[in-house]
Amino acid sequence: MKGAVDSIESFGLVDGPGIRTIVFLSGCKLRCKYCHNPEMWVKGKENYTVEELVQKILRNKPYFKRNHGGVTFSGGEPLLQIDFLLEVCKALKKEGIHIALDTAGVGIGKYDLLLPYIDLVLLDIKHITEEGYLDLTGQTMDEFYRFVDTVNQNNTKVWIRQVIIPGVNDNISYVQSLAKFLKKIKNIEKIEFLPYHKMGDEKYQKLGLINPYLEKEAMDQERCDQLYLEFKRCYDE
Repeated sequence: MKGAVDSIESFGLVDGPGIRTIVFLSGCKLRCKYCHNPEMWVKGKENYTVEELVQKILRNKPYFKRNHGGVTFSGGEPLLQIDFLLEVCKALKKEGIHIALDTAGVGIGKYDLLLPYIDLVLLDIKHITEEGYLDLTGQTMDEFYRFVDTVNQNNTKVWIRQVIIPGVNDNISYVQSLAKFLKKIKNIEKIEFLPYHKMGDEKYQKLGLINPYLEKEAMDQERCDQLYLEFKRCYDE
């Protein structure tokens, strides 16, 4: 069995606790208007066997142990390569590796098989209404809800990530509704607001893709922080 790995980053510090190896698996169903990795939309060449990827990750095992780190599977959408991912996670768990999954929750099922091997889900919230989600991603929320239901059933720990986009969700009404929406998800340990940035713009040009947000300005960090404070007030009530 082989998987399509776009890239591997050693010594990542933001995608889960401690020092981590980040494995980017290519392929994604969503076409988020603010996506900064459009090169990963289409699944690439299957270039790693399970054994090859496991051995590459295990080279950093000493760093994981010293810093309470591990491996994070990201993308693209890693859940689209569920069979490959499952076998890799089974092998890593035998080695005592902490495993995080950075996902939008839009895969092809079998979540109940995978989640027992996942220590932490980094869940990307795209939008909280059906209309907003469809407009932003091109997909319905059905698969997202199926994944969240399975996460809740498995009592998996969750970190939430919400990108704040000017003119889309940078308002009090949205963040207040988000606070209520997230009550549906169990075991949330951390919630982050990430300001929309422009660092992916050049990729669209190089790939010959239309950039829906080419003219949109980056999100102001101060405004993002203010919205987070209002969100936290509502969430803690």
